[in-house]
Order: sequence, then C-alpha cells, then structure tokens
Amino acid sequence: MQVGTRSSPAALPALRSSLLHFTRTRTRTRTTPTPFQLLRPRTTTPARLSFSTAAAPYNPLAGFFTPLQPLLVDFFRQKIPAMASSTIDESLLTFLNTHAPNNASAETDAVKASQALFPSVTYSDAEKAELGQWLITASHVASAGEDAAKASERLSALNTHLSSRTTVLGAKPSVADIALYQKLAPVVSKWSAEERTGENGYHHIVRHVDFVQNSPLFALKLDDKVNIDLDKVVFKIKPVDAKAEKERKKKEKEAAAAAAAASGATPTTATGEQGAEGKKSRKEKAKDKVQAAGEAVASTVAGKPGPPEGAPTQKKEKKAKQPKPQKAPPAEKPLSPALIDLRVAHILKAEKHPNADSLYVSTVACGDAPGTDNTSEYEGQVVRTVCSGLNGLIPLEEMQNRKIVAVCNLKPVTMRGVKSCAMVLAASPRVAEGEDSHGGPVELVSPPTDAKAGDRVFFEGWEGEPEGQLNPKKKIWEAIQPGFTTTDSLGVGFDVEAVPQLSGEGAEKKTGVAALKTAAGLCTVKTLKGATVR
Repeated sequence: MQVGTRSSPAALPALRSSLLHFTRTRTRTRTTPTPFQLLRPRTTTPARLSFSTAAAPYNPLAGFFTPLQPLLVDFFRQKIPAMASSTIDESLLTFLNTHAPNNASAETDAVKASQALFPSVTYSDAEKAELGQWLITASHVASAGEDAAKASERLSALNTHLSSRTTVLGAKPSVADIALYQKLAPVVSKWSAEERTGENGYHHIVRHVDFVQNSPLFALKLDDKVNIDLDKVVFKIKPVDAKAEKERKKKEKEAAAAAAAASGATPTTATGEQGAEGKKSRKEKAKDKVQAAGEAVASTVAGKPGPPEGAPTQKKEKKAKQPKPQKAPPAEKPLSPALIDLRVAHILKAEKHPNADSLYVSTVACGDAPGTDNTSEYEGQVVRTVCSGLNGLIPLEEMQNRKIVAVCNLKPVTMRGVKSCAMVLAASPRVAEGEDSHGGPVELVSPPTDAKAGDRVFFEGWEGEPEGQLNPKKKIWEAIQPGFTTTDSLGVGFDVEAVPQLSGEGAEKKTGVAALKTAAGLCTVKTLKGATVR
C-alpha cells in the first residue's frame, strides 16, 4: 500500500478493515500506558479520535493522529484571547498616531500605550485586565450593522457605568477612554438634544466625550471636536442625596423585617417559648426535690425539724447585673496644624452667588467617599458646595476647572441662603491695623500639578490625623491660622513663632517656617511674598 495514492471505491472496505485491525492490535498490545498516552483525551474507541466532540464521518486514518493535548488546548484558550483583547486595532493606532500627544501609537499593547500616554499613572493587574475588555467594548459599542435595541442596551450600560466614574477605570485615564471617544464621537455629534440630555438621554456619555476631547489630561490634537453646549440641558438629573438615600434604605429594611416578623415568625416563636417553658418547669421541679431532700438531711443531722413534705422551697435570688463601666472619652489631641483637614480640591464649576455680590458659589470635588455628610453628586463625582468671598478679587474664569487647597473640617455655614461646606485657601498681603483687609490683591494657593482631588495637604514636620470636624468653641482654626504665611520663594508655610502656644521655651523652642506640601510636591502662590494665608 502506498500512502498518498488514490484507491478505487471497491478497495476502500478492505483498506478500512485492515487499518482498523492494525490500530486495535496496536492498542491491545500496550498494557502499560506511556506518559504521552496519558496526555491524550480519553475516548471509548481508540481508532476514532477526533478534533470535534460532535459526530463526524469515520476516518480510517484517525488512529494514527493525535489531537492537541489538553494542556496545550487550555494554554491557547487562556492566553490567545487575553493577548488579543489587549491588542490595539489598526484604526485606533492611526487615531493615536494622528491625535495623541506623544509616541503612544508606537505601542500595539493597550497597557503599554496607556503607560506611554500617562507615565505618572500606575495600573493594577485588575485594571490591566479591564483595559482589554474595554477595547472590546469600544469596538462594538457603536457598530453600524447592529439593531437599534442592542445598540441602545449597550449605550445604556455604558452610560450607567460612567454615571459614577470620571473615566472608564474610575479616575485613572487610559487608552480605553480614547478608544471609546474615537467610536462614540461621530455618533454623539449626530444625536439630538433629547438623546444627549433628555430624561432618557445619555448624559454621562456626552460628559465623557466632552471630557476626553477638551481635558489637558488627554491633550488630544483635534481639529474637529463634537459641538457640546454645556448650557443646553433638556432634563436636569437630580443629584442623589446620599444621606436621604441611606435613610430610605434603612426604613425599607426595617419595614421588611417587621412584615416578615408579623407574617411568619410569631407562631414559631410562640411554640418555641412554650416548649422552653415546659422544659424549664420540669428542670425546676427536679431541682426543688433535690434541694428539699438535702435540706431535710441537714436538718436531721443538726437536730432541727425539716420542712413538711411537699412544702415549696425558697428559690435563690439571682444576682443583679452590674452595669458595664462607661468608656472614658477620648483624650484631647494637643494643639497642632495637623488638626486642620487640608486637602487638594478640584473646582468643577463656579458661579456668582445669587444673593451676594461679593461671593462665588463653587462645586468642588474634595475626594469624599459616597454618602459623606454635606456632599452631593455632580457629573459622577462626590462634591461639596463652597462659598468664597472672592467675587471682585479673582476673575470668575480663573475659578473654573482648577485645583486649589481647601479646609475641609470647618463646621458648615449658611451664607445668604447657600450652605458652604469647606473653605478655599488664598493669600493676601498683610495689612496694618485699621486698613481694609479686602482691598489688596488675592491669590489662590495652588497644589502641585500632579496632585489629585482628595490628596492630603500638610505642613512638613507637623504630620498627624486631622479632626473629623473642628469644634468652633475651641477656636482651633483661629489659634493656628495666624501662622499661615508665604515665603520669599513663593511657597506656603507655617510660621510656628506666630502661634505662641506652639513655639515652646528653652531647648524645646521651635523656630522656622514649615513648608505646606503634598506627596507630589510643594504648594505655592503666584507673586505674593510674606503674605497671610486664610
């Protein structure tokens, strides 16, 4: 027989029979399986090994070939999709090459491209895995050939995801945001006002598109941007009051528990109580008899008459429970600048106070957790409302979309009908007694450019845990603030000698100015030297 030559149809049955006999003979002669055989998938008929689990036409040569070993199959199933999902496609590479600010287009891997675009950002293993999934989502989220219902379902899911996140990874930018922008920008540009910001519109997708195309964080070089009118909002989404939502869920839980107790728990509880009472009475009776017998024996030995038979015995009185000692109040923390909660904050928008000419009302992200008191939600971020007396001193344009340093643990104050829940830190020249303290120039304290909203701001050498909220009666802010100043190098610092309670005496005397900083660097002002900061 020559392998590779054609046989006539009449010869095929004989060939099949001989090959099958040869294969089965080989299988029977191997009494001990080899390691290679152990890697093979188990089959009931050795001569009919196949790549498919479904029924297939019989192949007489199947016994001479071995399919992919299970270990290799598992490897390719795990590795190949993972590698493919994190690979950037040609259209996105072209987009990055044209519009990205650096050489990110040289990378075909999503993680490496993200690290090239945002070198200061680090990604966890989970976030790296998410990147690949988001690239797949971006490739399907606006597919032209898809039916309207499926497309609407995907857009709604993405809109919900972005409702509580600045970027698709939460707060970290990545190439996945750019991939979504590339696919969604042409779609969003054709949406009507109702589709963009209507009651059932995709508010958060529109916000994300606007953020990616305009934010200096992405720094995309775009000649043609999606035209988004920030003032044209058809339906304003009511911000979620975290405190009210928490209270609502609590009441629902209590109502559900009460309903469950009323419907099913009462009979069982009553039966259980009756059984327990019966058991308890039997135990008490036996205990009384033993106690009576013991007392009778003791009385006989002492020569005293015992109680008459059948007379009830006196029960021992239970000891009264001692009240638990109350916990001592926490020790009062010593006076220190660290008691003041200074944080990097991000002004998302600012506007004039409706009832006060000298005030601005700002919506500020301070890094608060969802549900924190005196916070609300704006564009998917937890924010505070902050009033500042800077109207007429700092142009409104300079208050938009900028980072500042905020005092976050002062007691909230209502200013002309608007509740202010933090204070903006600003510098102004020191004035002599009797002069107008609000007449001179004012400059906002600026954190390092790499700092993020919520980052802790502290004076070097005065690190510590701030108070949850400063007690106005203790005047902590009033005692510490006089030490806030600016230096000749335009840094912001704390002059300990300006606060007599902290300067100390003798060997413990403290001197010098401690720099105000974050983990990313120093806080500064533009031009004011030797100014007061408040």
